[in-house]
Amino acid sequence: MNFKLIGFILLIVSQASFATAKIEHWQTSQGSRVYFVQADALPMADIQVVFDAGSARDGQQFGLAALTSGLLDTGAGQWNADQIALRFESVGANFGTGVSSDTASLSLRTLTEPALFDKALETMHVILTKPLFKKADFLREKNRTLSAIKQREESPAEVANLAFSDKLYGTHPYAHPDSGVMATVKNLKESDLAQFYKKYYVTSNAIVVIVGNLSKQQAEQTAEKLLAGLPTGQKPEPLPDVAMPTQASEQHIEFPSTQTHVLVGLPGSYRKDPDYYNLYVGNHILGGSGLVSKLFSEVRGKRGLAYSASSSFAPMLKPGPFTVSLQTRNDQTKQAVEVLNATLKDFINKGPTQAELDAAKKNIIGGFPMRFDTNKKLATYVAMIGFYDLPLDYLDTFRQKVEETTIASITDAFKRRVNTELLQTVTVGNSATAVAK
Repeated sequence: MNFKLIGFILLIVSQASFATAKIEHWQTSQGSRVYFVQADALPMADIQVVFDAGSARDGQQFGLAALTSGLLDTGAGQWNADQIALRFESVGANFGTGVSSDTASLSLRTLTEPALFDKALETMHVILTKPLFKKADFLREKNRTLSAIKQREESPAEVANLAFSDKLYGTHPYAHPDSGVMATVKNLKESDLAQFYKKYYVTSNAIVVIVGNLSKQQAEQTAEKLLAGLPTGQKPEPLPDVAMPTQASEQHIEFPSTQTHVLVGLPGSYRKDPDYYNLYVGNHILGGSGLVSKLFSEVRGKRGLAYSASSSFAPMLKPGPFTVSLQTRNDQTKQAVEVLNATLKDFINKGPTQAELDAAKKNIIGGFPMRFDTNKKLATYVAMIGFYDLPLDYLDTFRQKVEETTIASITDAFKRRVNTELLQTVTVGNSATAVAK
């Protein structure tokens, strides 16, 4: 019992410390922004380097950003993929790369004991500044990507996501999947990757995030070492604005599945959106809180029409998708979509009840510290704050901003931002089965 009590106290202390994490910010000698949080509880550091080099920067070569990122640690400097992996393994470090629509990132988790830290940092530096993009590595990763794209075509959920993105974004860079499509990936060459890397992996387009057991001076030295040798380059042009659909649409795609996947929505919120907190809290009540959400209650709880029903906003540099989704038996699709739309319209017109709002605030605020209760999670949050240029006190003011939302402010935000007359609907399933039943 005493051990449980001690563990509970440590948890509370750690959550309190993260909630008041002080984010320090400066620029390197080459102009890259650095965000640092000193966290001395463990002899470890989590480091991320983030570039505005996500799939939205693919141009017409869909999949280019993802392949470029994926090849970084397959060969760099004088090392191949196995040698790179062994270098990290020998010091107990973990390294990874990733891509989203907006960003490309490299991440390192390492111990801060000098000899171990220096070797891990040197390895990351070489990966970042001297990738090789060898033909054999490129062909292997390209074929792996093509296989994954082929598998994607066999998933009704993936087919629905692709069609939905196309409906919402059309010719906008957010329309295509991060990994690309068969026609574009087939035509990519290793020289395309090298050119993309040269254009976007530059210091003027980079931010560095460091969270861990380092002094500010050590963090400053770390950032300088990490980016040494990268050209200054230029920041890319801003992404084009997202155009809202001009009219509602419904698209059904036949698929030999036992259930139909349904997606309904519009372009929604962006990271610096003044309506962000009202939309966030409101969506928690509508469909973001799992079993206790309005959508789940109406669609699944009361009527048993779906296996799941939820909604979400995915804020990005430009408005990311607002998505209402469910999966239902083919023969119940029409009724399920009707209930989904009725529930959404009712929420937009009336907003939440006070009891629902109070419960949502309590749930969101109570669970918030758990989202960054490790250095790694905190580093991801700090990277989000840095990349999207959010206030450095974002974590400290989150609770207050949530508390300030009201029934009136949430209802107003949803009425202005979710126009039910423009909703895009995509269904993927077997309509023949539905008719037969």
